Amino acid sequence: MSSKMPREMRNGNISDVVIGKSKIGQFKNGKGVFANRDFKKGDVVIQYHLTPLTEEEWSGLSEGEKEFVHIHWGQRYLYLEPERYVNHSDEPNTYQELTKKQDIALRDINKGEEITTNAAKDEV
Repeated sequence: MSSKMPREMRNGNISDVVIGKSKIGQFKNGKGVFANRDFKKGDVVIQYHLTPLTEEEWSGLSEGEKEFVHIHWGQRYLYLEPERYVNHSDEPNTYQELTKKQDIALRDINKGEEITTNAAKDEV
């Protein structure tokens, strides 16, 4: 499944973060998300747009795309770029505010720092 939405429309302010090579290695392709500016504690780092999937749409995804599907509130959602590449950390610098579809800074984040979340705590 591919989104027809231009990349700059999929994230509230796409220039605030960039996708790059991660040292964490959570994803097979080695990607991660990095701050492209300084963030203060409490700032919205990423505004994301979850794509709800029907059972048929989910079944039609490649195994690679299924890696970016999560279940929230009993519904499957496909994460788009850049939020799909936020890596897990036991000491994250953001948390997911799922009702607002945002990653929020837990502390100040410096430009160039990898954006991380604790996925185990974010599940709904």
